[in-house]
Amino acid sequence: MKTIDVIGLPIAITDYGRAVAWTCEHAIRGDRAYAVEAANTHVAALSRHNKQFGEVMAKFDLVCPDGMPLVWSVNRRLDPQERLTDRVYGPTLMLEVIKASERNQKIKHFLLGGAQSTLDSLAERFQTDYPDAKIAGSYSPPFGEWPADEFERISRKIQESGANVVWVGLGCPKQEKWIAQYKEQLPPAVYFGIGAAFAFHAGEVSQAPPWIQKMGCEWAYRLCKEPRRLFKRYFTYNSLFIYYSLTD
Repeated sequence: MKTIDVIGLPIAITDYGRAVAWTCEHAIRGDRAYAVEAANTHVAALSRHNKQFGEVMAKFDLVCPDGMPLVWSVNRRLDPQERLTDRVYGPTLMLEVIKASERNQKIKHFLLGGAQSTLDSLAERFQTDYPDAKIAGSYSPPFGEWPADEFERISRKIQESGANVVWVGLGCPKQEKWIAQYKEQLPPAVYFGIGAAFAFHAGEVSQAPPWIQKMGCEWAYRLCKEPRRLFKRYFTYNSLFIYYSLTD
């Protein structure tokens, strides 16, 4: 898939349809672990600012443009007929892949991360909205430091489930670091760093209205909802994204 470098991160020129098709193809292939990220300005700026995280993201096979500023950056360097009309928003991409798996019974999903109550709510919602999709398993790892054998436990659960699409909701950058660190050892599947999608789809956190998302102001909506937790992140990495974009 064609990519364009945005402040050092190779952003795929893709839409939902192509990203879903890519996911299904590589999940069914089953030859190795593939890493997918729906990247926003935070991910892009952090990968440029932090060398170690940049090395983490270099191990990802597909990086979709989740944030509208990434779409705008990409489109400035494309011919008019190639330009993207929308972002590939991680939570929506998750639903689109699950919806597609209703038609392709070879696709099986595994949910990794979040509290057990969140995973239970997700399983209930997906069973209602996508009754023909196969949620093969889920696992809520312990909070804080993981025991030494946690990776083996997780790998065993994924392998025993038969899942070939694994949604990893451990929060950024923990989920990306975990996928990259163990990519060569993980059971064959497509692994998504999916961020807050679990909380959104479980109904624990509200999503910004579509018109706010389209304007590229979802960050402002979420900041109003969780100012203490998100102020430092958005102030730092939105500023860095603008700085690196201008200097490039």
